[in-house]
Amino acid sequence: MKQIEKEAGQIVTHPLMTRPENASQHATAGPYSPVLEVDARHLVVLSGQVAVNPDGTVIGDEVGEQTVATLRNCANQLATAGCSLADVFKVNVYLADLGDWHRFNAVYEEAMPKPLPVRTAVQAVLLPGFLVEIEMWAVKAKD
Repeated sequence: MKQIEKEAGQIVTHPLMTRPENASQHATAGPYSPVLEVDARHLVVLSGQVAVNPDGTVIGDEVGEQTVATLRNCANQLATAGCSLADVFKVNVYLADLGDWHRFNAVYEEAMPKPLPVRTAVQAVLLPGFLVEIEMWAVKAKD
């Protein structure tokens, strides 16, 4: 297993992901890693997930609620492939309104384990009722 970064005196590791030791980012950067090196022998890719129940109803009417539900849906999809949020190395975020950036980040940072994935976030026109959509790339450790 490779050393990723130190947090509260503990070494955080993942067998297939490494944040380069000299990687840095600007002071106003959000909760993400600027670069990760990934051994890509076992990729798991999620299509865009939104805050929707299995019956098709939208969950929540504000970005915080929808982010919680969307991340839960992502975690559920990852689990079907034997992965978790800890295995995610790349996230694409689509927000209906970039004014929701700080509320989204507060929920996201609380939910995502270290090392934080590399991430892109853009404003986009989403399907009616949805405020956030998230797609993820993960690397699955060998069984």
